[in-house]
Amino acid sequence: MKEVLTKDGSYTCYNEDFKENYHSVSGAFEEAFKKYIEPCGVKDGFKILDVCFGLGYNTCAALDTARNLKIVCLEYDKKVLKELQSLKIPQNIINFEIIKKVAKNFVYKDENYDIKLILGDARQTIQEVGEKFDAIFLDPFSTRKNPELWTLQFFKELRRCLKDEGILATYSSSIHVRAGLLEAGFNLSNGPIVGRTMPSTLAVINRKLVGLPKKDLELVRTSGRAFMDNETLTLKKDEILKNSGGL
Repeated sequence: MKEVLTKDGSYTCYNEDFKENYHSVSGAFEEAFKKYIEPCGVKDGFKILDVCFGLGYNTCAALDTARNLKIVCLEYDKKVLKELQSLKIPQNIINFEIIKKVAKNFVYKDENYDIKLILGDARQTIQEVGEKFDAIFLDPFSTRKNPELWTLQFFKELRRCLKDEGILATYSSSIHVRAGLLEAGFNLSNGPIVGRTMPSTLAVINRKLVGLPKKDLELVRTSGRAFMDNETLTLKKDEILKNSGGL
């Protein structure tokens, strides 16, 4: 994978399979903190589900923010776990050596952190997760490139894993994503605008949020259509896109 320098001095990578960078070029670590850590209010004692571990930046940002964390990470690509071992990391990022150990050994535990990485298709591995989390980081590639993880059925699995007062954050503001999250039983709000013109999305079950602006909510309800998938979460990318009108 090709390393790409972003504007905050941190590197992301370009994934040849998905034809996308792992992060915004406005700032890879900035994105982790601004789109996930801060809006989720990560603090000491949190339990976090990191969907699409990738280069490990979202988990690393959590480690740099709080202590006494339990984190479960889902990742499909063995190659990225190998590539991150040689990434250039800014000096102000403290805990990336832990990320390297997680990527190599799939587990890490000390007095502050208990981290487990589950390798495989997240649509199946999430079904192995039986606990509930204070925060979920949903960070797949885009809806056209990685529709498998933007389906209604996958969102229902995420809802099952979220505490009643927990919060899910994702960079996407796609109508199809938001429609699927609403259908899965989440309440939504705009998240921060970082590295792009549109806001990210926050989703909760019972926790209070400002909520989507009326015009955004009406747009989702009238125009949005959740991705289709079957109950076994096994359809391939092309099948999902076809069932969703191609997007």
